[in-house]
Amino acid sequence: MTTDWKNKLYFGDNLKIMREYIQNESVDLIYLDPPFNSKATYNILFEEKNGTQSRAQITAFEDTWHWGLEAQLAYREVTEKGPRRLVDLIGALRQFLGANDMMAYLVMMAIRLVEMHRVLKPTGSVYLHCDPTASHYLKLVMDAIFSVHNYRNEIAWCYYIGGRVSKRVYGRRHDILLFYTKSGDYPFNWGEVLEPWSEKGAVKFKYEDEKGRYRLMGRFLKGSPIKGHRDVSPEWEKTHPHLVYRHYMKEGRMAVDYWNIPPINQAAKERLGYPTQKPEALLERIVEASSNEGDLVMDPFCGCGTTIAVAERLNRRWVGIDITHLAISLMQRRLEDTFGTELSPYEIVGDPKDLHSAEALAEQNRYQFQWWALSKVGAWPVSDKKKGADRGIDGIINFIDTPDGKVKKIIVQVKSGHIDQSHIATLRGDIEREGAVIGAFITLHPPTAPMREEAITVGFYEPEFFPGKRFPRLQIITIEELLNGKQLEYPRMGPEVTFKKAERKEKGKIPEQMKLE
Repeated sequence: MTTDWKNKLYFGDNLKIMREYIQNESVDLIYLDPPFNSKATYNILFEEKNGTQSRAQITAFEDTWHWGLEAQLAYREVTEKGPRRLVDLIGALRQFLGANDMMAYLVMMAIRLVEMHRVLKPTGSVYLHCDPTASHYLKLVMDAIFSVHNYRNEIAWCYYIGGRVSKRVYGRRHDILLFYTKSGDYPFNWGEVLEPWSEKGAVKFKYEDEKGRYRLMGRFLKGSPIKGHRDVSPEWEKTHPHLVYRHYMKEGRMAVDYWNIPPINQAAKERLGYPTQKPEALLERIVEASSNEGDLVMDPFCGCGTTIAVAERLNRRWVGIDITHLAISLMQRRLEDTFGTELSPYEIVGDPKDLHSAEALAEQNRYQFQWWALSKVGAWPVSDKKKGADRGIDGIINFIDTPDGKVKKIIVQVKSGHIDQSHIATLRGDIEREGAVIGAFITLHPPTAPMREEAITVGFYEPEFFPGKRFPRLQIITIEELLNGKQLEYPRMGPEVTFKKAERKEKGKIPEQMKLE
């Protein structure tokens, strides 16, 4: 990889990110898996919907866009500033579809695809992952932006499990990938995406030399497409080189436009629990075929980070963008857990770096602020649907501090508004109710003296196998302290930590103790 390059995760709207940070003609490969509108029925998508603004995105996996102020502004920008062919197409689609969710989806995609065309190198490729509900409309949009001459394939990703099943229609067992390039000059490493030969097919290659198995082809040769054939000797082959050539067997046959790649099942090691997670095998085929080592791969709807994880493993540079900090946090963990010390340098752009920007995020979207704050202490968020507007557990940290592997729990609450002693008293009760060993209270504003006094009365957690160590059972941490590097206090067992048996006591029946080495 380029020595002065640092990979990047961007937190924010990909339209804004691309415009502010991604340079013209700098990206070699784009893969995007945008929301499909899949949580709405086909009929609902085409209902007329009016509104003054888009619904706020308050959950991690919002999968439907709506016709509102944001969509109307995007429509105006496309029709006023977009390429001529796109302007004509979007105008015609508006007349045909009306102002509904499908139209909102298309204009929001169109304005982003224009930016992707700008940042893509002349030799670049783009794969748009969509489902049959909107693939035909999106293909028209891609034709208008990338040109019909640069359309390469409509790929069907086929799977035998999952998908939708109905007694009224044929069960859906495939998604669509639209493959376009920016020009006729683009990399395509077909040798890297060969499909394995069947055992029967491999038998056809009966000859073998230092280069591998092969088949003789040419005039008068058995198996030749030219009329007439006969077996020849090596001597005859040498004296008639213009009549014969060797067709060497590769590791498999050229991949076609339908890919039988299983989706991620419940037991898959790579499964993260993210609703739209795609299998790494799918991205491996795309990245290997349409980029080379050192190339820059971008995923503007990054989700749980499959694209960037594959790009990292295949020695590509990468850029990932997502609008939820929950996804950014998930990508961080995935990269660090997968690659450890071998992970290439990367940075996160767009998340709060100081108290002022943290306050701005809290004012803009308290859920995003909450997810960001949880990520600062390594906590997983709990479902926002199970709690009221101003109380409940926001996050959980599971950890192990005993050789038997028993999991202990820390509960976390995040506050961006007014706080007082009652919040600490409530969290104290939550600790007991949930069977947690520690509770953490993260606050944007400094705690009062009564709050700190209440926290002290909860006492300490003293882990059995960390002699002499004790940790406050209720900890209050401010956002400013987190930004300055303060960490939540609890027993941490990294890979370098081992347990060692302590000397057995001479008297009594106290269990054999262990100490940290």
